[in-house]
Amino acid sequence: MRIIAITTLRDFWEKHPDCEQALKEWYVKVGRTEWSSLADMRNDFNSVDYVGNQRYVFNIKGNHYRLAAAVKFTPKVVYIRFVGTHEEYDRIEVSTI
Repeated sequence: MRIIAITTLRDFWEKHPDCEQALKEWYVKVGRTEWSSLADMRNDFNSVDYVGNQRYVFNIKGNHYRLAAAVKFTPKVVYIRFVGTHEEYDRIEVSTI
């Protein structure tokens, strides 16, 4: 999968260095795969949730953080839409991510 954009992850781990390794691992793992469905995603990340409108939420660093992404299966692209704490995620409107 092609991931857009690592700068979103980098900006976040610079503010929250405790999740740098987990975000890098997520990035590498996603970059090496080619998902065609949610079932494929769950083979790699069993806790991924579909939240509608081609948006998926991943738990990062033992569920301390959340990463929301738009996943386009046909062109094999993942757009990072949000990285943050559970509290921050709970405050946003899912339709905006």
